[in-house]
Parts: sequence; C-alpha cells; structure tokens
Amino acid sequence: MILDVNGAPAYCYTGNQPGGKDFDAARPTIVFLHGAQNDHSVWALQSRYFAHHGYNVLAPDLPGHGRSGGTALTTVEAMADWLLALLDAAGSRRALLAGHSMGSLIALEAAHRAPERVAGLALLGTTWPMKVSDTLLAASKDALQEAIDMVDIWSHSLPMPRPASPAPGFWAAGMVRRLMQRMAERNPAQLFHTDFSACNAYANGGEAAAGVACPVLFVLGARDVMTPPRSAQALTAALKHGRIVTMDAGHAMMAEQPDAVLDALVAFAGTCARH
Repeated sequence: MILDVNGAPAYCYTGNQPGGKDFDAARPTIVFLHGAQNDHSVWALQSRYFAHHGYNVLAPDLPGHGRSGGTALTTVEAMADWLLALLDAAGSRRALLAGHSMGSLIALEAAHRAPERVAGLALLGTTWPMKVSDTLLAASKDALQEAIDMVDIWSHSLPMPRPASPAPGFWAAGMVRRLMQRMAERNPAQLFHTDFSACNAYANGGEAAAGVACPVLFVLGARDVMTPPRSAQALTAALKHGRIVTMDAGHAMMAEQPDAVLDALVAFAGTCARH
C-alpha cells in the first residue's frame, strides 16, 4: 500500500498480498517499525501472521528506505512525527507499535508525543541511550561495506549458522547482509550514517519513558552485542510495568528466532487488547 505522507510516497506492507486488505477501523492495528539500513521485510513472518489474525497491519519503509520516497530523516523525533502522520494517512486513530532497534526509539518517542494513539509498545533489540561506537559511525560514512560487515557479524549470535534454520531456505546472516547492501544501492546518500547518527543523538528517551502508561514489552537477545540486555537496564527501570522476554538470539532476532519473536508479540497483543 502506498500512502501520501507529507507530500512523499510511503510504502506500507499490509501482510496481505496481492493488493492487501482495506483498512478496517473496527479491527485493531499493529505497526512494525524497522531499524537502521533496513526495510519492512525484516518483519515478514510477524506482519503476515497478524494480518491473517484480525489485525490491520502497517509495516512501513521509513523515508528514503526501501520503496518509500523522500529523504532519510535525521532525527528520531522527526521519524516519530512522520509515523504519526502515517497513521493519519492510513486512518488509524490508535495502534500497537512494535519497533526493532532504531524503530524501538521511534515507537517510544511517538508514544511520548501522542500517548492517546498508542495501545502498547513492543521494544525489540532496544536500549537507551543507543550510542554507536566511533569506529562504526565513521565506517558508516566512509567505508560502507566495512560497516555492513561489522553490523552483520555483531547482529548474529553465532559466527556460523545453525544446522537447521528457523526460516527454511535462508541463511540469516547472508539475508541480513544483502538487505543492507540493497538499501545502500537504492539510496546511496549515506543512509546508514544518517540512521546511526539519529540513534546516537537521541536524548529524549528518559523523558519519553517516564510518561509511558500503556502496556510495554521488551524483547531482548541474550547474545545481542549491538544492544546488550545489560545496556537496556536504564530503559527497563524507567518502564517498570514493562514485561521482559529474553531469547537465545543476537540483535537480528527476527531472522534468528522468528517464531519466538512472533509468540512474544502474540501474547503481548492479547494483553493490550485487555488493557
């Protein structure tokens, strides 16, 4: 589905192909937000499941990413404003927000800016502050393939794939690597550096978390070295009512443990429905 958001086309995967289902205000809505140098496809299993189990699904490509037009936004705050404009364009008054990595910061900031529009927050591979190492930040600007390789290695729990893949027919590390390369090919304007800089600079996480009253789910990878669970302690402490699910995965948990991520989100969506 293509929506007009702030004068630029915004692509949203609806989980129903071809064409998708019409938005139905009587159904609950869930929004899936991707991380840096990614697109909607990282949520393939989860978005499709929810679309076939009673939900409106919006899995957007952020501006300058994937199939969406416009230029990449430079701050988390601007991305949160864009997300709220996207909900307006789709006709959604209230939604459950699920965000991975940079997407988790966008979801958190959107809940801060418009709490009445957020039914729940699922924050995956999250932390705050989300600081990016100087080495990785520099590589994302001047040595893109090196940055992609670093992130690909650090995002997976094992240097070699398991004998049995949770997503049959796919090599998780290779799939993630190729996605980041494809994003660079589609938008060569230092997309990775822009995304990482936005994560690195985001300073409002503490204030945003302090005001969140909706249900919150944290999904953390026990082997995550990009956003280690210990680094999320300030955020989980600020959101004491949040539930924490830790799984045997690295940062790319939707690729490594797709079913476990789905199970956590399904259970959480049920909690939000009763809230």
